Amino acid sequence: MRGPTPQDKFSFGLWTVGWQARDPFGDATRPPLDPVEAVHRLAELGAYGVTFHDDDLVPFGSSDGDRDKMIQRFKDALEQTGLIVPMATTNLFTHPVFKDGGFTSNDRAIRRYALRKVMRNLDLAAELGAKTYVFWGGREGAETDSAKDIRAALSRYAEGIDMLAQYAIDRGYDIRFAIEPKPNEPRGDILLPTVGHAIAFISTLEHADMVGVNPEVGHEQMAGLNFVHGIAQALWQGKLFHIDLNGQHGIKYDQDLVFGHGDLLSAFFLVDLLEFGGVGGSPAYDGPRHFDYKPLRTDDIASVWASAAANMRTYLLLKERAAAFRADPDVQAALSAARVPELSLPTLAAGETYTNLAEDRTAFEDFDLEAAAVRGYHFTQLDQLAVEHVLGARG
Repeated sequence: MRGPTPQDKFSFGLWTVGWQARDPFGDATRPPLDPVEAVHRLAELGAYGVTFHDDDLVPFGSSDGDRDKMIQRFKDALEQTGLIVPMATTNLFTHPVFKDGGFTSNDRAIRRYALRKVMRNLDLAAELGAKTYVFWGGREGAETDSAKDIRAALSRYAEGIDMLAQYAIDRGYDIRFAIEPKPNEPRGDILLPTVGHAIAFISTLEHADMVGVNPEVGHEQMAGLNFVHGIAQALWQGKLFHIDLNGQHGIKYDQDLVFGHGDLLSAFFLVDLLEFGGVGGSPAYDGPRHFDYKPLRTDDIASVWASAAANMRTYLLLKERAAAFRADPDVQAALSAARVPELSLPTLAAGETYTNLAEDRTAFEDFDLEAAAVRGYHFTQLDQLAVEHVLGARG
């Protein structure tokens, strides 16, 4: 199998490889990582992009002079390596001031501060050429229903996104917004918890055309949902602006494992959809394949880079397996037996109306209900072929 190249569009957040492995019960097990070192090491591994929160690049509270120096060092590293910044975001969750949220805090002054913090980093994101700006509302939620007027909170959320969209438009920034859903953690319940919630919310926005979603594998799976289905709906509605790839073992805390180191079959079908689910087997998504994972707390700094490489290698292995799956004549026959291609045929013929349908006796009066009811779809055989391809047992 070939190694990763920039053409694969693999990207990583500074907060991923740079995670020091603190958790609610333990201190850091790794030293801080210089963002410049992260850029160089990721480039060596074959990545094409690096992403950041404002506080990942410039520690909170830095002076303007120090901020300028850190940004310039980062720019120099990007120029030296050829890495780009495809996406950026804002940290509205770490500092205690955001304990009740940023855009939806009950405190109006904090909401205003949050918007200014985003505006400042949005300027930097545009300067660095980012095409997507992600909004993860990790603190936009509540632990108790008595403490938050959810309708008012959603109004404030929409107000914030609308204002920032107008700001980007007025500044002439070539950038789109992507909302990242998550059901819980760190808040007990986070607003816009799933892809469906986020897409419904986006439909109410003033600039809905420039706002999409940034789904994460673990976030949907920790809600017990099918991530592949969520991505398919986002693609169907033209709202998949970015994607976060990692691994998750079902409904528990957000694990942020290496991609594929969780539900492997789901990861296989996800890669198949992204890479071959478009017209004629073309890619259905052309954006970054962004890894939002955390190296295990038990890993040392050397293993951090091994884990970064593991994300890309697993993706490429699954892409290879998916290509073989698609090309397998037995799979083609099984798809036909399962009538999968038939689902793409419109139920009504071209030019047909409900009047024509009502007059078609074969659709109801003469329809052989019993024969149709006993007809099998052979889904088990089809799924077994997928399992065998994932295991490398075929071709």
